[in-house]
Amino acid sequence: MAEFISKDDQHSHALMAPEQQLPKQLYLIPTPSRPFFPGQLQPILVNTDPWGSTLKAIIDNDQMIFGLIYSADDEQNKVSHEHFAYTGCAVRMMNPVQDDKHVQIVAKGLNRFRITKWLSEKPPYLVEVSYPKEPKDESDELKAYGMSIINAIKELVALNPLYGEELKQYFKYFNPSAPSPLTDFAAAITTAKGDDLQQVLDTVALIPRMQLVLPLITREIEVAKLQHEITDEVNEQVNKHQREFFLKEQIKVIQKELGISKDDRQADLDRFSERIEGKVLPVEAKDKLQEEMDKLAILETGSPEYAVTRNYLDWLTLLPWGISAESEIDLINARKILDADHDALDDVKDRIIEFLAVAHYKGEVSGSIILLVGPPGVGKTSIGKSVARALNRPFYRFSVGGMRDEAEIKGHRRTYIGALPGKLIQALKEVKVDNPVIMLDEVDKIGNSYHGDPASALLEVLDPEQNSQFVDHFMDVKVDLSNVLFLCTANQLDTIPPALLDRMDVIRLSGYILEEKIAIAKKHLIPKNLNDLHLTKTQFKFQDAAVRTMIENY
Repeated sequence: MAEFISKDDQHSHALMAPEQQLPKQLYLIPTPSRPFFPGQLQPILVNTDPWGSTLKAIIDNDQMIFGLIYSADDEQNKVSHEHFAYTGCAVRMMNPVQDDKHVQIVAKGLNRFRITKWLSEKPPYLVEVSYPKEPKDESDELKAYGMSIINAIKELVALNPLYGEELKQYFKYFNPSAPSPLTDFAAAITTAKGDDLQQVLDTVALIPRMQLVLPLITREIEVAKLQHEITDEVNEQVNKHQREFFLKEQIKVIQKELGISKDDRQADLDRFSERIEGKVLPVEAKDKLQEEMDKLAILETGSPEYAVTRNYLDWLTLLPWGISAESEIDLINARKILDADHDALDDVKDRIIEFLAVAHYKGEVSGSIILLVGPPGVGKTSIGKSVARALNRPFYRFSVGGMRDEAEIKGHRRTYIGALPGKLIQALKEVKVDNPVIMLDEVDKIGNSYHGDPASALLEVLDPEQNSQFVDHFMDVKVDLSNVLFLCTANQLDTIPPALLDRMDVIRLSGYILEEKIAIAKKHLIPKNLNDLHLTKTQFKFQDAAVRTMIENY
């Protein structure tokens, strides 16, 4: 491509010679988006693959004239001659510039042509053409249509100044009263569909062509008006918001001068004070809270220390100090809930009821930590949820499987950027009570690394003698976890550290026998899945034999 792009283009700025000098044979390049019109002057990007040979043939011709033809295909590279239009526009190539994959040219529309014979049906496409002559018409009807088009163009330019540049370009080459170029120009500046514009290009007679163009430009005016209204509406909204912003800022300044407004610091202090109303803080936590609030009162709001202190107070005041869920142990109701949620597992249910009975006698749920051990899928987590429901307490679950950093349990120190409390403090903040049911999943898969040993951190959490004085590194105050009911799950006991295992009461969940699996499928799994699929029992039924086959074979 480089050798023919660099060729001296001595005709690149010349205007078209008289009509009879137009070549009878033209190489074709398709324009997939819309047709090109006589009188148009605009850059076009052509892919060198597969049009490199076509461009070379065009540039080797001294006139550098070729045909642009509309194709309904979306992509220029995959177009077929069968989709070419019948009428195209002969153009002159000017100022070709090449890069690796494209050639950019400036195309100057010269005249309509019609294909009379195909000389090559593969790139480079070569055709014989004829140039239709426009019949002369000076009737009053033609002048009326011309004035209508001129007035429509004026209205369009008034709505969108960008069309003014197109109009200046047109006036450089054509007489404003010339009807044919005026009609083609009016069609070219619209955003009409390619097929509609091709219909205009196909029409040589002036009045029928004008009749096609007027609706297109009228529609363009309507779109421009709508766009103008939308722009005005958006600008009005923006101006309104800006005005409201400035007024609000002025109100803030006036209120501050009059002493009737609060700055950000005072607003934070008031919010933290409101949060702790009705909460029962231990003496140590109350002293720490007051100390940090005094510090916040003298810090600059833009300082990093202010953000750290504010974040700490945010956590400290959101904890449920002395706020407990109303929990009453009803053993009969607890058994009903366990039976409703789970089939079989009678030995497990009996052990849980025994545990709750002891708690009912003592008047508090504390002491032993329950460890549910069994293979995956036997219902360990769902039993924990049922226990929480039976006690009417919030349920919170997090997995300690793969946990290697003790900071996940005991929090990070506030000196670190992005420090956060541990999972237990986060749980209390979320459930908003100090006596939830917290499930620690996968305790047999807890890890350790140079960051610390999370299993050792759990020893303090799960020890009834110590967890009433639990200290999170981030909070740096004692938090009472003795009211929390901890449930743990594991698949096996071998990998649980002995010291941790000693603090837990083990309840084993084995697999289910066939009859139990059938009962679980019919009472729980099938109704749940039918509900998820929005099916009723009358629409879809399972036979016992089918359920049994799935259990035994799948």
